[in-house]
Amino acid sequence: MAAKKGNSKGSSKEARRAELGKAVERALVARGLEGLRLRDVAEEAGVTPAAVLYYGDLDALVHATYQQAIERYSQERERAANQFTDARRQLEACIDKGVASGPDDTLTRLLFEYWPRCLRDAKTAALDSALTERQIAVYSGILVLGQAQGHFTLHDPPRLLAASFVAMEDGYQMEVLAGRRSRAEVLTALHAYARAVTGHDLADGA
Repeated sequence: MAAKKGNSKGSSKEARRAELGKAVERALVARGLEGLRLRDVAEEAGVTPAAVLYYGDLDALVHATYQQAIERYSQERERAANQFTDARRQLEACIDKGVASGPDDTLTRLLFEYWPRCLRDAKTAALDSALTERQIAVYSGILVLGQAQGHFTLHDPPRLLAASFVAMEDGYQMEVLAGRRSRAEVLTALHAYARAVTGHDLADGA
């Protein structure tokens, strides 16, 4: 019976930690990283600042939130691509999942709110590098598969092309989040690049 009680306490603590993580997300999106205060997180969570500190200081909470956001973003993209066995459909799904829906895309905003800290903090930079490498790996795997299936004709190494896909996405994401470009415009640009480097027009279907 004691073990059950302990498990119950553990699961309750994890649930509160998850709720606090969501509060950190909301506060980050609302105020931005540089203006974020412990009080903002506490207000979003409906608790006192002291209660928030029970789970760690503000930097640790923000770092954990960024780490979780990276994992969610990566998993969603990987699942989207893995629905298909045909590399052409995988590439289309990968591009589609990697472009923000608009200025209010919470998950993408979270990732970009935290990015400037990479310039001064090695731990944050390592996380960001892991995110980039994971996205490159998805694209590279799709390009290799497409070449093996006879759908893509590649004139440069798959990893080089994959890194360019990710770099283009990162640049365009800022435009979408700032409201300067629409999601449709960015998808058109990425599809054009895909056509140029693979020889396959995603608009043709499979």
